[in-house]
Parts: sequence; structure tokens; C-alpha cells
Amino acid sequence: MKINSTTNRPLSADAVGNRPESAVAQAYGAGSASGSSSSQVALSSASRKMLALQDGSNDINVERVAAIRAAIASGQLKIDTGRIADSLIASARDLLK
Repeated sequence: MKINSTTNRPLSADAVGNRPESAVAQAYGAGSASGSSSSQVALSSASRKMLALQDGSNDINVERVAAIRAAIASGQLKIDTGRIADSLIASARDLLK
């Protein structure tokens, strides 16, 4: 079987990134013939959970950050290097299992 240049190929990320949204939608078969681009996507429960984890509301403990910032500013922050070393060694052991 001969493959010619008219064969449909997947679009590269660069090709998609440099096109207007309507052109990308048309290339992937979305949108209607009239040019409007109204598409619907149904997400699985796993993807909805992943999106919920990305909302960022639980990423930073603001109170803890403020307490650490105040301790640094006042010179009262004490760093236990032995505890840090022990945690790093334990983490490395877990990764090697």
C-alpha cells in the first residue's frame, strides 16, 4: 500500500498552538458547518475528582505560612537538621523498596 501526502496525520502541538480555536475545532471535527463551535464533553468521575484536586484551595495553609514568616522575622525559627536528615533517609529507603 502506498502512502501519499494526502493522508490525514495527527496535528502536532506546535501546529495546534498557532491556530485560532475555530481552526483547531474544525481540524478535529468539532463544530457545525455553520461555523458555530458549541461542543459538549462528558467527564468521567475520575476526571472530575482530578479537577477537584486542582482547585488549589487546600494547597497552602495560610496560617502556618504566617506563623513561619513571623518566626523567621523574629529570629525564633529553629531548624532541626537531624530531623530533616532522618526524614530524607526514610524517604530514600521508601523509594528503594
